[in-house]
Amino acid sequence: MLAVLFAHAVAATVAPLLVNRWGRRAFYPLALVPLLSLIWVVVYWPTAENRGDAAHHVRIEWVPELAMDIDLRFDTLAAIMSVLVLAIGALVLFYCGSYFHHRDGRIENRLPSFAAELVAFSGTMFGLVVADNTLLLYVFWELTTVLSFLLVGHYAERATSRRAATQALLVTTFGGLAMLVGIVILGQYSGTYLLSELVANPPTGLVIDIALILVLVGALSKSAIVPMHFWLPGAMAAPTPVSAYLHAAAMVKAGVYLIARMTPGFADAAPWRPMVVILGVATMLLAGWRAVREYDLKLILAFGTVSQLGLITVLVGAGGGNLMLAGLTMLCAHAMFKAALFMVVGIIDHSTATRDIRRLAWLGDRAPWLFAIAALAAASMASLPPFLGFIGKEAAFETLLHSHALGPWAPYVLAGVVLGSLFTTIYSLRFLWGAFARKGLRGPSTRVADLHKPKVAFMAPPAVLALAGLGFGLVPAALERILAPYANTLPGGLDYHLALWHGFNLPLLLSALVLGGGIAAFFLRARLRRTRIGYLPLGNADRMYDFTLRALDFLSIKLTGSTQRGSLPATQSTILITLVLLPVGVLLLGARDRPDIALWDEPLQVIVGVLMVCGALGAALLRNRLAAVLLVGLTGYGCGAIFAFHGAPDLALTQFLVETLTLVVFVLVLRTLPAEAEVAQMRRFRLPRALLAIAVGSTVTGLAAFAMAARNGRPIADLLPDAAYLRGHGANTVNVILVDIRAWDTLGEISVLVVAATGVASLVFRNRRFGVAPRIADAGQPDIGMISTSYSPAVGDITWLRGSEYRDPRARSLVLEVATRLIFPLIMVLSAYFFFTGHNTPGGGFAGGLTAGLALVLRYLAGGRYELGEALPLDAGKILGAGLALAAGTAVGSLLLGAPPLSSALIEFDVPILGDVKFVTALFFDLGVYLIVVGLVLDVLRSLGARLDEEVSSWAHVPKAGVR
Repeated sequence: MLAVLFAHAVAATVAPLLVNRWGRRAFYPLALVPLLSLIWVVVYWPTAENRGDAAHHVRIEWVPELAMDIDLRFDTLAAIMSVLVLAIGALVLFYCGSYFHHRDGRIENRLPSFAAELVAFSGTMFGLVVADNTLLLYVFWELTTVLSFLLVGHYAERATSRRAATQALLVTTFGGLAMLVGIVILGQYSGTYLLSELVANPPTGLVIDIALILVLVGALSKSAIVPMHFWLPGAMAAPTPVSAYLHAAAMVKAGVYLIARMTPGFADAAPWRPMVVILGVATMLLAGWRAVREYDLKLILAFGTVSQLGLITVLVGAGGGNLMLAGLTMLCAHAMFKAALFMVVGIIDHSTATRDIRRLAWLGDRAPWLFAIAALAAASMASLPPFLGFIGKEAAFETLLHSHALGPWAPYVLAGVVLGSLFTTIYSLRFLWGAFARKGLRGPSTRVADLHKPKVAFMAPPAVLALAGLGFGLVPAALERILAPYANTLPGGLDYHLALWHGFNLPLLLSALVLGGGIAAFFLRARLRRTRIGYLPLGNADRMYDFTLRALDFLSIKLTGSTQRGSLPATQSTILITLVLLPVGVLLLGARDRPDIALWDEPLQVIVGVLMVCGALGAALLRNRLAAVLLVGLTGYGCGAIFAFHGAPDLALTQFLVETLTLVVFVLVLRTLPAEAEVAQMRRFRLPRALLAIAVGSTVTGLAAFAMAARNGRPIADLLPDAAYLRGHGANTVNVILVDIRAWDTLGEISVLVVAATGVASLVFRNRRFGVAPRIADAGQPDIGMISTSYSPAVGDITWLRGSEYRDPRARSLVLEVATRLIFPLIMVLSAYFFFTGHNTPGGGFAGGLTAGLALVLRYLAGGRYELGEALPLDAGKILGAGLALAAGTAVGSLLLGAPPLSSALIEFDVPILGDVKFVTALFFDLGVYLIVVGLVLDVLRSLGARLDEEVSSWAHVPKAGVR
């Protein structure tokens, strides 16, 4: 199974290269991938002897704590679906070799990516049907959604294709998200995420019923069941190979497959049968009625597909072995005849440049072989004997008639299926007549007169499928041997057998009634058309979708306009008011324990606390912006001191470093602002702001106190030191948490840092984001360094820093330059010390990176913008990218060494003289954090420092008005 998935992944990777080199002929070797995979399926087909063989199960532990192991299971149902996915996938890829033939010999620009996406879809569908872990199944499920979006939107220059792709994406993604919630609920309440175990031991209860409803929402939306059926007809904007594969045999069958997979365990659950049966019958009737109204051949087949999916959903979801056998028979028959008919439509479209049945006449005479193929497939769709469609429809009638699972509702469901089958006969005849009949004309229509005769290779794939429908219809016992093992797993077993002739009985009479009624309705279509209503009584689902999107757009605009008014204080106030009202309201209404508050542990804490309060009050009252920032920094340093008092030197060190760097950033920004704030602006809303500030501080303090009082178990903090040492191989609990226990969180946080740095630099530089800080070699060359200077080197001065030569002498400080020259190497050594010892003592990649960043800040402040380039002549963007790649790559490295991703794997070896040396893979993750922090500081200094220096310098040399 892994080999099949790997083969498809490799084929999807090389597909663009093959198409670029060989053109459309590359589809022929690509078709070998699913074809050879089909051979594997046949060789390892589950049998009565090896159905439980371990060879049909694959399990790879990945994230066992989150139940995200790779579990694959190849049983009978998976094998049946694999045959449909791989066999029809191979035929469709072979069909593409002729479909994308253009008279001028050119290749479509997006054909290489189309080939990759189609091959990837085949592999993804195989992964979906063999996945036993429901979370893994969901991953494949959403991959099919994304690939469907890309394939449906292949003709991206067309508005209809873009709209259809977006519609399919939104509808199926909505269903997929609902299904994910249901999967999580099922997994958490049952204790397993394995689909086989869930079905074998189905949990019960109200919560489980809710979860099943959510899972069904996802399955029904994928299979285009009412009320989420409208996306599939819209998806006919896709190229015909996509319609023949995704919308006839593969993607739309995913929902039906999941229902069939879960029916043995959950058919008797309260919400299951009503949802599946009622919506399935409604879909069959509604879509069948719409199919007989269409004039586009693809839309006739599209609505017919929706109708047939409704029938299959009823059969595989109602419960019972006989119904399951009938449902799987119809599933196979539908995949064969509908994929064949879609391919026929593609040939007609290519040969006549139209799909409108009103523009086609005499096509059957001009293309008799194509007509024969279409007639075979349409006969199976209309359930004519001896085709497989007839076998499946008779099985449906018989099993519904005697179904114990449906109880007293069986006759009503049967009546709905019979009426839906009547529509099927009508649109089958309408398809054949509309595409191939003479229609009373003396000669071919204009489009048919200019017909380009299709080649044999173009007609071969649909011919294979049409003949397969006939072959399995003549020998249904062969198909029953394939389908029966899974049908036997349902309660009640299997006592119905597929056969071409069951004698004269009620199902045969119903079949004759359906065929006779459908033929009569077709030939009386002229009279029936006069009674046809001109509107859709249930409305148009497509228009409802458009109305919903417009309403959501309108609401979002209104909501955004009322909350995001461009005022930072207003936005911040809204957030803070919500922070106060919502938690406090919940706290007042709910149960709570009385907190035990100790104001301080020692007198030093009181002194620090008073200084922090004074700093906060001073920052609110002072007009001078720089003084206010310094007082805000006082509160930060005070917080670091509190950390130190409580025995957290690592947190204290980080707080001090962050606070220092933040002060530098504030000062860099404040250079471009007035020194003092306006009095009127400060007095505006002063009282409400003060009250809000007090409320926020009180809320956070109160919530912390009540949260600590609510604890009734052992704090997890008590377990962390041992976990850090034994599992993370480090004595510094804080650092081990960051790079091992909480490494996923840290990876997300450093990703945000990269995005923030990129955003700030992009806003400042605007037209040139990447590059190194300006260097001395760039001085006076604005085209290269983007910075020019009017200063000349200070002749005769002692130079302690090279960049200071290019600064205004009035801005130089000899003491600062000398101190920087002496201190910079020591700070960098300290940075390296923090990095290498951080796993066992206070420090780590973050603290080490901040220390190195402060060293760069010192070089910049002492020597100016050119000194920054001399200190670290590297591209900040590349440093950030290297750090992020190194941190993320640690996940793969851990896996290769046998540890879970982003966790510590111990590496130990002997070195002569030094002795035993050991280190953990988390060191590389920490190195990534170190590089990201250094890159962030360098980016900030380039943008808010060197870039603003350049602009300030240019402002200073602009002549004032009236001065020459």
